[in-house]
Amino acid sequence: MSGKELLRTLKFLLFSLSAGIIELSAFTLLTELTHWSYWPSYLIALILSVVWNFTLNRRFTFQSAGNVPVAMAKVLAFYCVFTPVSTILGNYLAETLLWNEYLVTGLNMVANFVLEYLYDRFVVFGKTLDTYQKTAK
Repeated sequence: MSGKELLRTLKFLLFSLSAGIIELSAFTLLTELTHWSYWPSYLIALILSVVWNFTLNRRFTFQSAGNVPVAMAKVLAFYCVFTPVSTILGNYLAETLLWNEYLVTGLNMVANFVLEYLYDRFVVFGKTLDTYQKTAK
């Protein structure tokens, strides 16, 4: 792995950690204050973290000047698969098998981190990697 790719991976990790803080905070607030079942709390928290993560990673990690709506549509496609699978599986683990909902959310977050990095790197931003340039003022 080149130094540039290592730096890109570290940036993705740091932004993902910040998105994870947002997701866990939102999930905790919703779980503790609303007493909803697992899936609505998880889904709202996930959406908040995805918007945050996409915005930061597009600009700073992948430095893409590509078409934002196209990139967002590709990310939406990822989450059209990931979200139902992780929500249904997470709900089954937390509600049926009675796994701790925070453990389930943590496992979902790890899976999301790995899968989304690969998807973003090679599918969403693969052809527009490092095309963003600051304009001189």
